[in-house]
Amino acid sequence: MARHYERFLKHGGVKTTPHAPTARVLERMFRMPVGDLFGSASAVRELEPGGSARAPAPPVLDESELLMTARDAASHASEAASLHLHELTLDQLHDDLAHLARTYGQTVPGEVYRNATNLLNQAQVLVERTRSPEQHTRLYYAAAQASAMLAAVSFDLGALAPAVTFARSSAQYGKTINNGPVQAYAYGMMAFMAFWGGRPGEAVRLAKSGQQFGGLGDTARRRLYSIEARAHGHLRNEDQAERAVRDALGQSSGRRDELHDDIGGEFAFDAARTAMSNATTCLLLRNAEGAEEFATRALALVHARPADEQQIPVSGPAAVDLARARLLRNQVEGAQEALTTVFHVPPGWRGSGLLERLTAARIELTRTEFRNAPVALELAEQIEAFSALSPTRRLGAANPLAIEA
Repeated sequence: MARHYERFLKHGGVKTTPHAPTARVLERMFRMPVGDLFGSASAVRELEPGGSARAPAPPVLDESELLMTARDAASHASEAASLHLHELTLDQLHDDLAHLARTYGQTVPGEVYRNATNLLNQAQVLVERTRSPEQHTRLYYAAAQASAMLAAVSFDLGALAPAVTFARSSAQYGKTINNGPVQAYAYGMMAFMAFWGGRPGEAVRLAKSGQQFGGLGDTARRRLYSIEARAHGHLRNEDQAERAVRDALGQSSGRRDELHDDIGGEFAFDAARTAMSNATTCLLLRNAEGAEEFATRALALVHARPADEQQIPVSGPAAVDLARARLLRNQVEGAQEALTTVFHVPPGWRGSGLLERLTAARIELTRTEFRNAPVALELAEQIEAFSALSPTRRLGAANPLAIEA
């Protein structure tokens, strides 16, 4: 071979086509017929001006190449299979989230925060351990639920800025998997926080945006209309507020969605919570009669449940709204009676919604009619003492006065 190689390199050293073994080697190496290889440059068609390109000879495959490709495919498939979570793991995460949502009203906010944080962390870790698109969808849905509950409990603890961030995160997770109900819930939270932060116009826009998502059941729409009504109440837009209240009460098509109806709990918005929200809207419009009617209805619905299912986040605010409605009618003794059960709420349950309503009631007690009334003075002192032990105060939360005087 060395002699043949030297002949190939030497100009003019090769006069004839190499013999068969050498010719086959050259054709295999250059993938061209040996005659073309040893022909003149001008005879090679692809080098001629305007000449058409020669179609390359098909590669010659052998079994070793096929086996190598097959082994690569098998290795990749095995790796993908190993990055597929057991369905029981996802089922447990779903069950834990559903349980937390359903017991939200009976669980101290601080504990809800810790549990929801753990579940969010689980979802975020697990999503990196699977390549299954279906499992990614389930895990992003779980992350959206956990973020939504963290938004709600952050607000209850008086931390408005983290609450907004968690709500936006929930909306983003929902958008990733194109889940309408979870996006609608998150937009409702953002609307709620917007009017709480003094931006009722933005709250109306967010609530209306939430109503546009697909797949919503009656519960989801009832919640969004109730939030919209509150926002109109802050704007003192009586006609639009009353229209939204009617829309909330008129949701009876029978449509359902998984988040608001099947999981429910904190994601639900039942008749009691609707009545409580409507009572607050009436207070914003200075409609004492309507507020007392809705607050009384909310309390009756809550107290009709077994004791272990009664939700302080509903009964507490409804009782304060009832007290404030009576104050608007100069019934200070009636207000004191309505607040009797509220003053027994443990400190851990004294969230922002309850505290801000009490702040509004306290402001009502500064009116001239009550200034020298002993009952009014005593009630004002009770409100101040009660509020001082709230976890929202310990966290340094400000008083945005969501319920304006």
